[in-house]
Amino acid sequence: MLPDQSQAILELRGLSVSYGGIQAVKGIDLALFPGELACLIGANGAGKTTTLNAIAGLLPLAGGDVIYAGERLNPVPAHKRLAAGIALVPEGRGIFTRLTVEENLRMGAYIRRDKVGVEADMEKVFEMLPRVKERLPQVAGTLSGGEQQMLAIGRALLSRPRLLLLDEPSMGLAPIIVEKIFEVIQSVAREGVTILLVEQNANLALEFSSRGYVMESGAITLTGSGEALLADPKVRSAYLGEIG
Repeated sequence: MLPDQSQAILELRGLSVSYGGIQAVKGIDLALFPGELACLIGANGAGKTTTLNAIAGLLPLAGGDVIYAGERLNPVPAHKRLAAGIALVPEGRGIFTRLTVEENLRMGAYIRRDKVGVEADMEKVFEMLPRVKERLPQVAGTLSGGEQQMLAIGRALLSRPRLLLLDEPSMGLAPIIVEKIFEVIQSVAREGVTILLVEQNANLALEFSSRGYVMESGAITLTGSGEALLADPKVRSAYLGEIG
């Protein structure tokens, strides 16, 4: 069952984003609910990453509103959105390659002043991501792709987010590592963190998500439960590689 819409933690209302004269996101509406794992799927260039970056405050809006926990975020800069509980794990991971794993993790907590809480959250990250703990003194740029993705997620969790934005977490990773990454994502969701996932593996994303949004050419063309979208013939043909 999907959560009650009155409890939305994030709403996009007519969100538009432009690059020069090109409208990359065309007035989309989206709602996300506390504790929900939802996904945004679509072809390359559909506007998915642009949408996440706009939510995180990394791109200016051409129109519409981002509403988070009842507050209009349009004028709020990115660093204040992070402090309010919105964390982004970007496409390509965005780790600090010349810093150690531990230094990367602690950068995730730089906005926090509760040292005891930070150390407790470090231990939670280690429990969830034991490989990260094993690599603490290692320079982050020498990690494998999967380890870097785990580190990027762990770093985001150290900010203690209420809303976690994940952009293509499985990109370029071997299937066995992808499976582990999605186990971690599911564990984070069980902890009560709300997640919006952009993912090239539409089948996997919809399997794990309570709600899905299909994006085409900057517009959301279809929405429904993950289960319903998995069964939709148009979705199966366009995104799951099936021929109707």
